[in-house]
Amino acid sequence: MSFTVSIQTQDFDVSEELATLRAGDARVGAVCSFLGTVRERNDGSSVASMELEHYPGMTEKSISAMMIEAKKCFDIYAARVIHRVGLLHPEDQIVWVAVTSAHRGESFKACEFLMDHLKTQAPFWKKELTPDGARWVDARVSDDQTLVRWGIEAKNTFS
Repeated sequence: MSFTVSIQTQDFDVSEELATLRAGDARVGAVCSFLGTVRERNDGSSVASMELEHYPGMTEKSISAMMIEAKKCFDIYAARVIHRVGLLHPEDQIVWVAVTSAHRGESFKACEFLMDHLKTQAPFWKKELTPDGARWVDARVSDDQTLVRWGIEAKNTFS
């Protein structure tokens, strides 16, 4: 059983990562994954690049805690989260979340659970370069609202 987190500047090969995640576990009947990439547009503006920052140590600890919670909530065998930081451009891979289980339902739910947590709770900061200059990307209320279905109170919601 493997639950691993990597925060890195370098790109990653999804096929290699998937093979490693599944390797040697004949119980696995389902793998669900999510791959996030940099879009060329956000909030109506073109995006030339995105810079992601994180709090080393704290970010990994936060994501590891999310994985422990996912294991408690869902019948999963393994999970892997890779999140890139640094300067990225449209079409670059940003994040990959993958989960293994015996059946697809648990994998789908656990993968979505982890992704919802990453979008709202992990300590990352994003800055986009647009034609109007650089801008920090704020947390979206809609992302925070997704946590409600998991019974989690959003930390980023402002009243």
